Amino acid sequence: MKKVVILVDVQNVYYTTRQTFRRNFDYNRFWAQVTTNNTVVKAFAYAIERGDSKQREFQNILRAIGFEVKLKPFIQRSDGSAKGDWDVGITIDALEYAPQADEVILVSGDGDFALLADNIRHSKGKTVTVYGVEQLTANSLIKAANEFIAIDQSLLL
Repeated sequence: MKKVVILVDVQNVYYTTRQTFRRNFDYNRFWAQVTTNNTVVKAFAYAIERGDSKQREFQNILRAIGFEVKLKPFIQRSDGSAKGDWDVGITIDALEYAPQADEVILVSGDGDFALLADNIRHSKGKTVTVYGVEQLTANSLIKAANEFIAIDQSLLL
């Protein structure tokens, strides 16, 4: 059995699946797919905390599936723009836990992770699998991964 680390950029997968398919990502189906014949070293879901009850219910569902949910506060800037991404946190966890795994599974289409995927593959000698909405996943990230798996109808609610 392979040892895997699972890293899910919740905001990215939410917005890309909603924009492309007008549907939500099926975390249960994804979990079943990536954990079959694998041992999970760590599984993180990175989200933004807005403090509403629906969001807390969703976070509890993620915990029940098997994810450790990491939350960062939602920041509204004075100019009306918002801030709330987990790029640095995901990178730190990936670099920390990759040595304990055979494969790092990243769910995000964010091209900022191309350097991370490349580093894990070449410096750490690990397999990197990226799940993302094909039309909205950066080509640099797809090329940096060992394998790209397009999120399609089979992984949506």
